[in-house]
Amino acid sequence: MEKGIINIELWRFIAAYAFIIILLFIVRVRGISREKQIIIASLRMTIQLIIAGYILTFIFENPSPWLTLLIILIMELFAILNVFKQVKHELSKQLKGTVAFSMVIGTLGCLFYFNIVVIHFTPWYEPRYFIPIAGMIVGNSMTGITLGLNTLLGSLKDQRDVVEGALMLGATPKAATKKYVDDAFDSAILPTLNNMIGMGIIFLPGMMTGQILSGVSPLVAIEYQIAILLGIVGSVALTVILFIYIGYKYLFTKHAQLNS
Repeated sequence: MEKGIINIELWRFIAAYAFIIILLFIVRVRGISREKQIIIASLRMTIQLIIAGYILTFIFENPSPWLTLLIILIMELFAILNVFKQVKHELSKQLKGTVAFSMVIGTLGCLFYFNIVVIHFTPWYEPRYFIPIAGMIVGNSMTGITLGLNTLLGSLKDQRDVVEGALMLGATPKAATKKYVDDAFDSAILPTLNNMIGMGIIFLPGMMTGQILSGVSPLVAIEYQIAILLGIVGSVALTVILFIYIGYKYLFTKHAQLNS
């Protein structure tokens, strides 16, 4: 053990992959064609996390504001590209630009507020705090904006006749899409709200569990978990609302008609 943490021996670490073997067996028996995807996902997860571990070790031992900001920008870039990849509908350049703008402004605004006002660590770029918190905020905002975007575009596609009928009757694009915009926002924040409801009773979140395993007092771990979850809620809400209330305009032509 090191500082209250149980070191996992190599053979025990490898033994954890038994769960992947179980999953492969189940999908094979059920005839679900996911074997290749499961294997690739497992390998990518392992390789990416090992590389990330070495990079973070270097950054933690050599703290620099430029390195920290570079890591955050890389996180943002990959999150934005992942949104584009996960959205099931074709996105125009304007919508892609809005996604990027909303992600950067929404996540960085909440991240700096959280780090400076709520946690208040020094120096402000301390990577041991900054990078893990950024990962949680950016990751959850990415999921939120993806859900919101898919819901909004899917609803407008399915209800195109309804929206166009409202426009023909004199409704503005904002009024004609209000219901679908609200549904998209609700869809985006629902997973985070469900996590809030279940925490402490149904499950213990990963950040809190990790701190407890490392020897931190459960009360201190709870304090951090509540704070970070509130930061995540704020970031998801701000990111999604920025996209929805800017991006919906690009779904219409200058003559207030839905783009084809």
